[in-house]
Amino acid sequence: MRLIVAAVGRLKRGPERELAERYGARAAKVGRAIGIRGVTVSELDESRARRTGDRVAEEAAALKRIIPAQAAVIALDERGETLTSETLAQRIGRWRDQGRSDLVILIGGPDGLAPELLAKADLRVAFGHMTWPHQLVRIMVFEQLYRAIAILSGHPYHRA
Repeated sequence: MRLIVAAVGRLKRGPERELAERYGARAAKVGRAIGIRGVTVSELDESRARRTGDRVAEEAAALKRIIPAQAAVIALDERGETLTSETLAQRIGRWRDQGRSDLVILIGGPDGLAPELLAKADLRVAFGHMTWPHQLVRIMVFEQLYRAIAILSGHPYHRA
């Protein structure tokens, strides 16, 4: 299974990007043993459209082009489920075991994700009720992917 983080917005060089990349590299390394082929990020520019609906639609069109056919999709959404790390790991493991070749995690721009993307997602996840800066969300996604892979592989990183 290949993991793809598709994000509206770009992280600038600096500690946030370095930390996200570090967790992504760890996830890829530990994941090889359990059928995870790699972790990549696809960054998209935020739409410059004036109206919110137009911005969300443009970003949705760009995100749709990244999602491979038959991919499992997790959409980050403030109205999504709050999961434990173990539950996330179980879902990823189930999709992998079902033969899903790709898992795409969608991170929307400042206006969120389009309703049609949310409707097509296999899972909608919220990182709690608070609003988080885009840079931290990206780090949290990569850390949780690494943690899920560690759980699935029996690696000692996750201790609960």
